[in-house]
Amino acid sequence: MGALADKLREQARAEGFDACHICAPDAVPEVPARLEDFLENGYHGQMGWLAERTHWRANPAALWPEARSVIMLAVSYTPEADPLEALSQKEAGTVSVYAQNKDYHDLVKKALKRLARWLIAEAGGEVKVFVDTAPVPEKPLGQAAGLGWQGKHTNLVSRELGNWFFIGSIFSTLDLPKDKAEQDHCGSCRSCLDICPTNAFPAPYQLDARRCISYLTIEHHGPVDEELRPLLGNRIYGCDDCLAVCPWNKFAQEARDMRLRPRDDLQSPPLAKLAMLDDAAFREKFSGSPIKRIGRNRFMRNVLYAVGNSGSESLLASAQNLLNDEDATVRDAAEWACKRLKSAANGQDGAG
Repeated sequence: MGALADKLREQARAEGFDACHICAPDAVPEVPARLEDFLENGYHGQMGWLAERTHWRANPAALWPEARSVIMLAVSYTPEADPLEALSQKEAGTVSVYAQNKDYHDLVKKALKRLARWLIAEAGGEVKVFVDTAPVPEKPLGQAAGLGWQGKHTNLVSRELGNWFFIGSIFSTLDLPKDKAEQDHCGSCRSCLDICPTNAFPAPYQLDARRCISYLTIEHHGPVDEELRPLLGNRIYGCDDCLAVCPWNKFAQEARDMRLRPRDDLQSPPLAKLAMLDDAAFREKFSGSPIKRIGRNRFMRNVLYAVGNSGSESLLASAQNLLNDEDATVRDAAEWACKRLKSAANGQDGAG
């Protein structure tokens, strides 16, 4: 089986993966207690699905009892430019690096299926593939397999890839050789914790999603608490701050798949243009993009918060045009943006 594992890694590389490691389905005994604490603290916010099927989410071995190996794979999407630089362009929106082109779910899953078919043809057995849409604790499994370790920001970090990579998994009934688990290499570094604009980390290795900008702009339905809106800055979809400051990114590899490299129109897109999108234009612009999944109204809410945070009086008309929008949350965001911009024009801080 050792030779098969070596061939598997070669084939994984040929399919576009940047790392391939293997662990057992029962290699993460710490997950149940961590998940229970996370849910009991309410850190999952409106993500009710995290509280469902916890018997699978907490125990990968229960997800598919016949599985004997979990193949953990990484696809790098490291950006060329520092995403933190875009935060200073107040009249433009900032989109998380991973969402600046095609939806990675589709790209990674297709590559996983190709690799899984190769494995079956090569050695038989049965397989199941997963990428971020099933009750699989991918990050703990990634650490157990040696793909990386869960950093203080709770994301997976690799000594070879930094922390800019997607994770996919293939469960197999083949009993493949297991890799050594990765150790924590964060040391005393607190960069990811200290940069968080909303203080979303109650402690190292803990995330309160209710204060996380990625959660607030993507998963959260309805209005965002007014105390948090100014802290969103110009982030209109996701947040990369804690990822961008990780020192291990000095070893990161640039994305090999051109479909994961940024679209020109999603690098600091002008807020004034985004505020003009109706539902049809939104769907057309973001066809094939993960942004499309949150819908026009939630996206427009985010755009209006960014407009309100811009301090630019020239964007007042963009907010005023949405005061009578059909969606109540959009109207609320437009009112907030108008109030904030008018306060800024009068020399007030516009807080709240």
